[in-house]
Amino acid sequence: MDTSALLNQILQSGRDLLDKGQGVAEQKLGVPAAGSERDAMLSGMGKGAAAAGLLALLLGTRGGRKVTGSALKLGSLAAVGTLAYKAYQDWQAQQKGASAAPASAPTGQLSGPPVERRSRALLGALIAAAKSDGHIDAEEQAAIDAQIRKLNLDTDTLHFVTEEVHKPLDAREVAARADSQEAALEIYATSLLVIDKVNDQERAYLNQLAAALQLPPALVTLLEKQATA
Repeated sequence: MDTSALLNQILQSGRDLLDKGQGVAEQKLGVPAAGSERDAMLSGMGKGAAAAGLLALLLGTRGGRKVTGSALKLGSLAAVGTLAYKAYQDWQAQQKGASAAPASAPTGQLSGPPVERRSRALLGALIAAAKSDGHIDAEEQAAIDAQIRKLNLDTDTLHFVTEEVHKPLDAREVAARADSQEAALEIYATSLLVIDKVNDQERAYLNQLAAALQLPPALVTLLEKQATA
């Protein structure tokens, strides 16, 4: 499984959970990973159950974060790219002398190594955003590690995902993976997918990320508005 396929599976599982009205991530991480309550909530997810479980564990928080954010309706990398591009177009229409489009293509139009690089940047952004409320402790990391193993990832992808979960939160490192303005927009848009009800910690992280990505405040406002519409 390549990173783009994994990320699409995670996003799709989020949309499926949202469509089912199941607040899986509403449950505390203390719920046994193999418990009947968890199994019941993940029933019907088919092969996406492992991705849904990972998403639930990443979002599970004592603060009450749920897999109910309206942005999760996007469900795919292509949709993330469309959201970012639409926000840019709307922002550009308000500017004088701005270019008509970002310098590079949206994720949905990429292939080969470029889509893999972009997907890694976005998956790293998603995991970092999930950690931004500070809820993942050693016990919760162990549960996430166990869920990651259920995805049957290739060695390289497994190492990447595990490393992203365990590394310290750093908005500048997340932003450094943006190799174009389109990538920067998509990194911020992806971060918004998992930050639904923003608390002080999450707001501080988003502010740091926007600054590191060098996104204009007006464009950030449009992205946030459109992501939660």
